[in-house]
Formats: sequence, C-alpha cells, structure tokens
Amino acid sequence: MATLSLATILAENARRRPDRTALVEGTLRLTFAQVWQRARAQAGALVALGVRPGDRVALMAPNTADFPHAYYAIAAAGGVIVPVPLLLSAEEVQHVLKDSGATLLLCHPAQAETGTAAAQAVGVQVVTLGAELEKLAADAEPLPSYVTRAADDPAVVFYTSGTTGVPKGAVLSHFNLVMNATVNAFDANDIHADDIALGALPLFHAFGQTVSMNSTWRAGATLVLLPRFDAARAIELMVKEGVNTFHGVPTMFVSLAAAAADADVLPELRVCISGGASLPGAVLERFEEAYGARIYEGYGLSETSPTATVNQPWFGTKPGTIGHPLWGVDVEIARAEVEGRIELLPAGELGEVVIRGHNVFSGYLGRPEATAEALVDGWLRTGDLGVKDDEGFLRIVDRKKDVIIRGGYNVYPREVEEVLLRCPGIAQVAVIGLPDELHGEEVCAVVVPAPGAALDAAAVTEWSKEHLGRHKYPRRVEFTDALPLGPSMKVLKRELRARYTQTR
Repeated sequence: MATLSLATILAENARRRPDRTALVEGTLRLTFAQVWQRARAQAGALVALGVRPGDRVALMAPNTADFPHAYYAIAAAGGVIVPVPLLLSAEEVQHVLKDSGATLLLCHPAQAETGTAAAQAVGVQVVTLGAELEKLAADAEPLPSYVTRAADDPAVVFYTSGTTGVPKGAVLSHFNLVMNATVNAFDANDIHADDIALGALPLFHAFGQTVSMNSTWRAGATLVLLPRFDAARAIELMVKEGVNTFHGVPTMFVSLAAAAADADVLPELRVCISGGASLPGAVLERFEEAYGARIYEGYGLSETSPTATVNQPWFGTKPGTIGHPLWGVDVEIARAEVEGRIELLPAGELGEVVIRGHNVFSGYLGRPEATAEALVDGWLRTGDLGVKDDEGFLRIVDRKKDVIIRGGYNVYPREVEEVLLRCPGIAQVAVIGLPDELHGEEVCAVVVPAPGAALDAAAVTEWSKEHLGRHKYPRRVEFTDALPLGPSMKVLKRELRARYTQTR
C-alpha cells in the first residue's frame, strides 16, 4: 500500500529549509520549523481530544496564521479537513457539519458566533482557535511527526457552492492534493524557493488552498497572508514584503488595475495567476499595462483539486483561453447532449469539458448517484462548455446551465459580458437569461456602473447593438451597486435570476 500525507508539504520544508521564512501575517513572521512545530503541537491537542485517523474535522477561519497551523495539524493527526466557507449562515454551516459527519469544529474567534450556533445545533464539539487551542496544545504531547495515511485516503472534503441545489462534499485524497500542489509549483507555474506569494484568496477555497498555500510551500517559498482583500492594502503589502507572485480571481484583478493609478509604487510581479471565473480580456489588458506583468489564466473545480488547465510558460500564453492541461492530466471536449457515456469531439467543436488524471476527486461524500453522474467512463463531466483549438489551447464558452436560449439561438453570457465590459462606464456586468413569453428567454445585463458614470439602460442597449449579434444584445438592462458573490468569489447568477424574474 502506497502511503502519503498532505502534511509532508510542511514537514519536508521544516527538514530541508528550517530557517526559511514560511509565513508572514502582519507583524508575525514564522519559519518552516516554527510553523511545523506549532502544527505538531496542535495535532497533539487534537489527538488528546479524541481525533483519530479518518475523523473529519471542520475548520472555519479567515486568512490568518491560525488557518495553516490548524490545517496542517488536522492533516498531521490523520484527520480529514473540512474547510467551512466564511460567508455561510449558521444554517448552512450546520449542513456542512452534519453532511460531513465532522466530530469537531476548529473555529476562529471572528466566526465564533455563527460556528458555535451551528455546532451546538448538530451536537459537534467546538474549539476556538487562538488561546483555547494553544492552551490545549501546551498541555498535550506534540506529535513527533505526522500520522501515515494511504495515498488514496481522504484528505480534504470541499463543499461546492451549490449552483445545483444543496452543497455537496467533494472528497479529495492526499494523492490528489499533493500531486496538484507539486505539478502547479514545478510544471505549470515555475515557482522558485525564493519567491514570495500573496495569500489573498480565501484559504477555505480550493484555489487559495492548493495554489496559494500548498503550491507555494511545496516549492519552499514564502506566503504573505492578507486576511481581507483590499486593493490599496494589497499593493502596499506586496511592495513592503517584496511579493512577486499573485494569485487572484478576476474581481481582484479589476480592483488592482483600478488602484494602480493612485499608488506611489507598484510591486514587481513575476507570476500572476487568475482563476475561479473567466477573466475578461479588457481586465487582462488593463492589469498587464499597469503592472507590466503577464497574467496566466487557468481553470479548475473543487472536484479537480482544483487546477486542471492553465496558460503555462512552457506552451506560451493565449489571452481569452485557459491554456493547456496540467502535467499528467487530460482535458478534452465531449458531446454535451450525450448522457451516460463520453463521446469525444475533434478540435474546434463546442462541447462539454471533461477531465481525467491524478487531480480528479474520488466522489461526493455519501452521494453515489451524484458521483455516478459526474464520473463517466473514467472522465469527470464538468458542466462547462468549451472548445479546444488546433494548438491545444482550451477556451471556456460558458456553464452548460447558464446558456441562454433566445428564440432557438444559443447565447453564451460570457461572450456578451466580454463585449459589455468594453462599454464606457461599465465597471462590472453579469448577463443572465430571464423567462420571456415570445422568445423563451430574454438576455438581461445586470450592470455595476463605474464611479461617477451616468449610464441609462437605453444607451447600454444601443451601444451593444453595434457590437453584438441581433440575438445576443441585452434587451433588458438592470443596474446594481454590487453583484452577489459566492464563497469562491464567483457571481451567483441564480440569485440574480431569482431577483430579476420577480421584478418584472
């Protein structure tokens, strides 16, 4: 039996680079030896609390040093980490605790009210990160090393944001996550041990966890945490700490591009990676112009650890695409309407993105039907529509479920959004389909105006008529101060559809 533990990522650095700075948060600076020592002490406390290999332990914390300490402590004790998104209500946290079968919740004081209420409702023990856990760790015997696990044993259960109803727990193994961190660091992104990365993505989410934390540490590099993202603060912190690596979602790149004009000094960035949602071309251009740094856009899902493809220095980059598959991963396009089997399509044809490789999860916790629907013929069906060009670059066209069918024509919201973001006065936009008696569905653009912009719906529609096909331009335009974002910073289109369907 092959054995492997996610905790190795930290343990090996403590052995090889004990004195290298691993973690920076505010005035706190810790070496790899110090982070591993804290994680082993906390792991000792978890074992004393009764955590046994395979037990699920929920973790609810922002991007403070508490998160990586507790994360690696759970892994070292042989437990399974269940990260809890911070934007959830007490009722939604209850669902995660109950569905995962967690026996313990490690909760940051900032989340204590919600976390404790949820845990009490389902009878789960709570330990508060900080003083309480540190006292338990001081009283317990630290683990000498990590508990060995089988490579295919569960390591982390990610709860997907539930675009299709109730959130499901995607089970990722030690092998899935160690491989994804390794391949991200050494094959896809060219990370060096002397790099310094900004950890601004939420660590409870697969992107922040694997790409910011685990990949950075897999390469032996330094992680600088930013508990709450604010563009001006991020720029200041990156300059101060000499950060050269930034991982973000498109909304972060939008803010950083806008804030660049007001900054005295900008960081010298070498590696910028975007994921989590499609990066509009206009945003990419604005950011690259301001910072003189190239953005490598990638793609993945919680179910794929998460990275599946990314624009890689090895293959060159192509704006508007998600690059090539990761080392050891196959990503192809299959006929979307065929259920129950995978029928691959040639280059240039539109279909559903399907993935197989070392990054694909073992299934949804306790949901064999959902697992069987997702894993077909050894491939993961993503529910995303895409195209592969003759150079092997992949492009996501849209979510299968977000496609608008207007008068029998398919309209891909992402394509319309790309165009509308070039319209003067539009800061952000989400395009949705709303029920329409005549056409079945009508195209609606929900617009966040740029500060000081005087926009009206008729003007936006007129502008888009000139730039979009007759079936694509939005006949309906709504204005809002902010788009609703889920825990992974994706726009919640189902909320917008519900909101604007009711206001007709």
